[in-house]
Amino acid sequence: MDAESGGAARRKRPWSAELLLAYQSLGVVYGDVATAPLYVFKSAFAGGDIEHSAGNEEIYGVLSLVFWTLTLIPLLKYVFLVLRADDHGEGGTFALYSLICRRVRAGLLPGGGGGGELAVQQREGATPAPRLSSVRAALERHRVLQRLLLLLALLGTCMVIGDGVLTPAVSVFSAVSGLELSLDNEQHEYILLPVTCAILVGLFTLQHYGTHRVGFIFAPIVCLWLLCISIIGVYNIIHWNPHVYRALSPYYMYKFIQKTQTGGWMSLGGILLCVTGSEAMFADLGHFSQSSIKIAFTSAVYPALILAYMGQAAYISRHHNFENINHIGFYVSVPEKIRWPVLVIAILAAIVGSQAVITGTFSIIKQCCSLNCFPRVKIVHTSSTVHGQIYIPEINWILMILCLAVTIGFRDTKHLTNAQGLAIITVMLVTTCLMSLVIFLCWNKNIVYSLGFLFFFGAIEVLYFSASLVKFREGIVRVRGIGLIHTEIMSGIPAIFSHFVTNLPAFHQVLVFLCIKSVHVPHIRPEERFWVGRIGPKQYRIYRVVVRYGYRDVPKDDIEFEKDLVGSIAEFIRCGDSDDQNGSLDGAADYSLERLSSISKGLTFQEEGSEINGSDSSILSPDNEIYQNVIAPKAKRVRFVLPKGAQIDNEVRSELQELSDAREAGMSFIMGRAHMKAKSGSGLVKRITINFIYEFLRRNSRGSVTAANIPHASSLEVGMVCQV
Repeated sequence: MDAESGGAARRKRPWSAELLLAYQSLGVVYGDVATAPLYVFKSAFAGGDIEHSAGNEEIYGVLSLVFWTLTLIPLLKYVFLVLRADDHGEGGTFALYSLICRRVRAGLLPGGGGGGELAVQQREGATPAPRLSSVRAALERHRVLQRLLLLLALLGTCMVIGDGVLTPAVSVFSAVSGLELSLDNEQHEYILLPVTCAILVGLFTLQHYGTHRVGFIFAPIVCLWLLCISIIGVYNIIHWNPHVYRALSPYYMYKFIQKTQTGGWMSLGGILLCVTGSEAMFADLGHFSQSSIKIAFTSAVYPALILAYMGQAAYISRHHNFENINHIGFYVSVPEKIRWPVLVIAILAAIVGSQAVITGTFSIIKQCCSLNCFPRVKIVHTSSTVHGQIYIPEINWILMILCLAVTIGFRDTKHLTNAQGLAIITVMLVTTCLMSLVIFLCWNKNIVYSLGFLFFFGAIEVLYFSASLVKFREGIVRVRGIGLIHTEIMSGIPAIFSHFVTNLPAFHQVLVFLCIKSVHVPHIRPEERFWVGRIGPKQYRIYRVVVRYGYRDVPKDDIEFEKDLVGSIAEFIRCGDSDDQNGSLDGAADYSLERLSSISKGLTFQEEGSEINGSDSSILSPDNEIYQNVIAPKAKRVRFVLPKGAQIDNEVRSELQELSDAREAGMSFIMGRAHMKAKSGSGLVKRITINFIYEFLRRNSRGSVTAANIPHASSLEVGMVCQV
C-alpha cells in the first residue's frame, strides 16, 4: 500500500535496532502525549462549561470521550494509516504534499513535484490507473486547485510550528502548577513563572546535542513517568471506583451530551488536548521509523494513558467537594505521601513532552527549505546512521524566545491550552484532507476508501475544531481588574463599548456599566442610591449599576465611591440575583435579562491595612475559607465581610472571589466620547455647523461623568467619530 516509501524506510533493520529506536522514540516522540493527563481533565472543567455533579455523568462522559478520541485518532488514524504515507522516510504535511505533487503535476514550488513522477513509476513498474485521469487532469489544469493544495500544506506547517511554540509552555506550566497544592497562594504565584522560564531555557539549550543523545537522556524519564501514571491509575481504580471501566462505553458519551448540551460541546476544546502530540508521531517520522513508533505507542504509551485517565476519573467520581474547579486534575488524584516525588517526575516528563514538537518543527522547516518556501537556514545532521535526525540553531533560539514570550504574556494554562487546541486540531484536519488525496492518487485505492477516511475522521475533527475555535475566541477577551464604563443609558450596550471591543478585542474580567442619574428630588436616601443588575450569563461577570443622586446631593470622593460600588455588586451577588429586593427601577422593568435590584447596604470588605471592628461577622478570604467570629488583622488583600451566619454556595463563593481578585488588580474608568463630523460632500453651512459650532459647544459642555469624581490616572477615554 505504501507506494511512496523511500529507500531509507524500505531498508529492513534488525529487530534489535527497531527496539532501540522504539526506546529512543519514547524520549522524543511521546513525551507530549504522555504528559497530557496533567491538564486534560482540568482543561475540560476549567472553563465552567460543565460542572462536576453528584451523578458523575460529566466525569464519566469526559472519560468516555477521552478513551475513544485516543483510540480513533492517534491509534487508528496515525499509527495504522497515516504513518504509512511517508515520503522517503520523512513525515508531516509537506511530505503528503510532496507525494501528491509527484503523482500529479500540481506543484507550485521548485522541486515540489512533476520531476520525480517518472522515476517513481519506473521504480514501481506501474502506470497510474485510468480512473485517476479525471482527478489528475483537474488538478493539473486548474491553477486555483493547485494554489488551494499549497495553501493547505502551508497552513498545516504553520500550525505545527505554532504548536512548537505553545506546547513547551503548556507542558512545563502544567507540571509546575502542582506546587499550588503544596505551597500557599502567594508563594506559588511568585515561584511558578520563574521556574517555568528557567526550565524552558534549559530545554532549548539541550537541543544542540542531537536527537539520539536527547532520546537516550529523556527516554528513561518517559518510561518512569508512564510507569508512575500507570501504577497511580491502577491504585485509584482499585481503591476508589473499580467499576469505572464501564465509562469506556460510548453510551456515556451520549448521556454526557444529552445532559450538558452546549456546555458539553464547548468542553470538547479541553478534551481535545488528550491527543496533543499525535501529529508529532508523523512529523518526527524521519528521526525514527514506522515500526519503532508503532511498537512504542501500542505496547507502552497507549495502555499507560488509558490507565491514567481511568484512575483520575475513578478518584474524581468519589470526590465532589473541590474548593476550586481548577483542582480537578492530575495532582489531586495523587496520594499525598508521594505527591512531591511525582511532582519532580512530572516536571522532568513535561520537559520531555516539549521535545516531540521541537524535533517535529525542525523536520518541517527542513522540508520547507528543500521546497524553497522558507529562508535558507543552517541544518546540522546530528546522527551518522539516521539521516532525519537534525538540529537547526536559528529555529531553536527563535522558538525559545517565542515560547518565553507567550509564557510570560499569558501566565496561565487556560488561555494557552485554548490556543494550543486550535493549532492541534487545525493540523489534524489538514492531514486528513491531504491523506484522503494520497489514498486515492498515490495508493490507487477506490474512491470509497478515500471518501470514507475523509468523512469519518473529518467529522470527528470538525466537531473538535468548532469547539476549539469558540474556546480560543473566548480566551483572548479578558484582562485582570474591574472595567467601569460610563453610559447614559439604563439598558442595552452603549455603542462606544462595541467600538472599543471591535478595535481592541479585550476587556476586564469584571465589567460594570455605570449610569449616573440625577432625579428631581433634593436628596436620595443612601439605601436607595445603588441599583444593580446583571447583563448576560453569570460566567460573563458583566453588571449594570445605576447610581441616583438628588439635585442637592454631594457625591462622595472617588475612593469611597469605588468601595460603595464594589460592595453593592458583592451584596447583589450574595443575595443570589433576586429580581426585586426593594422594588424595580423605572426604565429597566421591560428588560428581563437586566432587572435592577435596589441594594440598601453593600457588602463590607477589608483591604490594605483596614480593620474590622466587632465580632458579628465572618470573612471570605482569598483562599475561599470563612473564618467565623474573629477580628481580622491588617490585610493586604481584599476580603468581603459576610453577615454572621450567612451561608453561600460554591457558585456565589467563586463569583465573590473573582470580584475580590479583580478589585485587587485595580479599577479602570472607561469613558466614551463621540466626535461628530460632517460627511464628505456636505454643504458649507452643514460643515460649519457640525465641525465647528457643535464641536465648540461639546468641548465646553460639562459631562455627567464628573459626578463620579473619576481620577484621571485611572481613566481611559475611547473616541468614536460619527459622520452625519
